[in-house]
Amino acid sequence: MSSLDAKAQDEAKPQRLHLVFGGELKSLESHEFRDPGKLDIVGIFPDYASAERAWRAKAQQTVDSAQTRYFIAHLHRLLEPDLVPPTRTA
Repeated sequence: MSSLDAKAQDEAKPQRLHLVFGGELKSLESHEFRDPGKLDIVGIFPDYASAERAWRAKAQQTVDSAQTRYFIAHLHRLLEPDLVPPTRTA
């Protein structure tokens, strides 16, 4: 596949932005952060697959800290709440 083919394919699929972020939680029973000012913003990604790769990498780095959690936020759902979410296959 040439770079032009790959570019055309990327432009054809819809952009679904995802935010990966995390930090230390107040407790394991909640999603409330101990200090929101110290959140680790990993980045914004153009699709779920790339966001999941970043999330997995950060989660693996913090595996020894039980209080630290990372999340994927579906920004595209906030930006366009009326769109029906795609169904996952496999």
